[in-house]
Amino acid sequence: MQLTLEFGGGLELLCDSKKIHNVNIEQQNGEGKLIMKDLLSWVRTNLIKERPEMFMKGDTVRPGVLVLVNDCDWELSGQLDTSLEEKDVVVFISTLHGG
Repeated sequence: MQLTLEFGGGLELLCDSKKIHNVNIEQQNGEGKLIMKDLLSWVRTNLIKERPEMFMKGDTVRPGVLVLVNDCDWELSGQLDTSLEEKDVVVFISTLHGG
């Protein structure tokens, strides 16, 4: 499944300072359906190069990380159970700032 993943608000620093990633992800659950929980696991394994604790806490994103799926807040579409489709755009933005 082809997806576009975008990282902002400083999260791109965890991914070799690259903001936009065009990725092709094989569904792991075998039913041809990819959900956000699967995607987050894939991102942690394949894209996050350092300090994964700044992006994830347990199986989900850390508090303060805004997640948009096709410009819609994932909290409105099921969070970890949000279904993804071919060519979806998923954006991760850190809203936390040091200080």
